[in-house]
Amino acid sequence: MEGGTPLETRTGFLISQIKLTQRRVFQKLLQNCGVEDFNGPQGNILYVLWQEDRIPIVKIAEKTGLAKNTLTAMLERMEEGGLIRREQSADDRRKSLICLTEKARGLEKDYDRVSQQMNDLFFQDFSRKEIAELEKYLDRIMENLRQAEKENRNGKEENI
Repeated sequence: MEGGTPLETRTGFLISQIKLTQRRVFQKLLQNCGVEDFNGPQGNILYVLWQEDRIPIVKIAEKTGLAKNTLTAMLERMEEGGLIRREQSADDRRKSLICLTEKARGLEKDYDRVSQQMNDLFFQDFSRKEIAELEKYLDRIMENLRQAEKENRNGKEENI
């Protein structure tokens, strides 16, 4: 924000509330479609793997925004549920890759259907222009946060 008096907004609060509500609604939609093999947060991990299979945990953490320790616990449950398997990297034996199972590949269409239902709920009564504007603003907020996070890692803590 540029100079002047600090602006009081509800944006952060609203984003948090949207995230919590979205998670509950998404879970209910999954259940309504008969999908009980994974929950919403696990669906985010599967989505990343459906885009690119056989990737290291670090890359999944990067793409989902989940902390590595949270992700590790979730991956263990997903492995127990037969959704993923770990495979040793041929390039680096210390690194394991996360791979989809056939069971998980078979769930992609259900996930896509529920995701489309969520999109329809999110953008009910929005014009295409409004959707594009909203996403543009959210992208800017995300970029601001990433920049602050990067500066914090590099030792500049004045913004955080």
